[in-house]
Amino acid sequence: MTARTEWLVLGNAMLGNFLSGLSTRTFLIGLPTVAAGLGTDILGISWALIAFQLASISLSIVFGRLGDIYGRQGIYGLGFLTITVSAVLCGLAQNIVQLVAFRVLQGVGAAMTQSAARALAVDAMPEGSIGKAQGFMTLAFHCGFLVGPPLGGFIVDHLSWRWIFFLLVPIGLAGVAFTSLGLRARMAPHRGEVHRPVDYAGALMFIALMVLVITLLDRRIAGHVSTGPRGMLAVALGGILVGFLVRESRVPSPLMNLSLFRIRMFAYSVVSLLSIAVTYGLVDFMMPFYLQEVLHLAPSFIGIIFLAAPICTIALAPVSGYLADRIGPRIPATMGVIPFLAASVLGILLGADSHWSLPTAMLALIGVGNALFNAPNHAAVFNAVPKEERGFATGAIYTIFGFGHMLGVSLSGVLLTIAFQHYSGMPGATPSPRNGGAFVSSMNVSYGAALMMSLVALGFSAMRGDAKNPGPRTMGSA
Repeated sequence: MTARTEWLVLGNAMLGNFLSGLSTRTFLIGLPTVAAGLGTDILGISWALIAFQLASISLSIVFGRLGDIYGRQGIYGLGFLTITVSAVLCGLAQNIVQLVAFRVLQGVGAAMTQSAARALAVDAMPEGSIGKAQGFMTLAFHCGFLVGPPLGGFIVDHLSWRWIFFLLVPIGLAGVAFTSLGLRARMAPHRGEVHRPVDYAGALMFIALMVLVITLLDRRIAGHVSTGPRGMLAVALGGILVGFLVRESRVPSPLMNLSLFRIRMFAYSVVSLLSIAVTYGLVDFMMPFYLQEVLHLAPSFIGIIFLAAPICTIALAPVSGYLADRIGPRIPATMGVIPFLAASVLGILLGADSHWSLPTAMLALIGVGNALFNAPNHAAVFNAVPKEERGFATGAIYTIFGFGHMLGVSLSGVLLTIAFQHYSGMPGATPSPRNGGAFVSSMNVSYGAALMMSLVALGFSAMRGDAKNPGPRTMGSA
């Protein structure tokens, strides 16, 4: 691969991550306006979020595996095309049912691009530059996070809500074009492996697992499922999980290579990522309510405060990736957990009359943690797996983070409710910022849980090993 082609593939991979961050933030900013435009309420529009989440989380590993077998660039380009078409359809939606259906399609496209982007970046970089590649990818994603809020606010104020989706079309088309150029410049990386069998039954079982997990954990869905059916879903989840693990341990070409979890660098990196994702969900969920309903800050000022995290991430992500290549992923990734610990401690100290600088410092620490942890941790995952498993590794990263974040948000809601009922002295009460003292005390409890999860991440990150290229070491090796 020529240097020009390498930069083309890397730049296109970064474009996909930028698009992912941008679309997430602009849609969140525009949620109230989209709901009003389609004549629905907050519950109705939440299904547009759920639909995307279901598709993207459940399909990332599936498309990652297909990319390993058939070639990642084809899957990646098809993902851009799917996102482009779905963006047009979302922008043309006439009611919430149509929007939800088109958001499912958008989630499918996101799963295609997410499952290939980081692996393509690794393929494009010279040997020994995996950390640098992951630093660039983290930077690109958080650039989308940085640009999304002000751009979404401008669209809401001056254009139709439909432009929240139409905005994605030229970026998607650019991705299709760049992918086509990349395919012409190089052969598909795994064309010789096309005849390997695809574990379609395992893929269907995994999709069913993810749908059931999201259904049981997402409070918006769980609220519509009564106790009896919820118990039946839990039993079905357990049965499918056992069947899936048995199948994947026996088929010659599994969707999920379970032997990878015997590699200490891979397994401990995965647990660290899951723990950090839960921490992120615990911290991230409550902050907007606290800033707006307890501290009574203006929405425009809150938007500025939320820029603290992506600015810090963008500034430091390339540095952490460079360090991962030079000294191995363990030290920089473990250092990256420390800001999450510090942010959780500040969360425990928050009061009903705290100055806005305290939550701003929390968000800045989260941004520093994202920068220092993500690139080295993802580099550790890629270093631990064979090249032909990199698509699976990318899909696993997105699936694990999405699952962990969702688990953190769900756990936050449960802890907040239990603690609020205790501090307010009102059994059965729903958490409300109107009772500022009880609400903030309940938040402190959730931040205590975030601190515990950060300690779990710290321990596993520190124990993952030192080598820059760990090879096939088992979980019990030194």
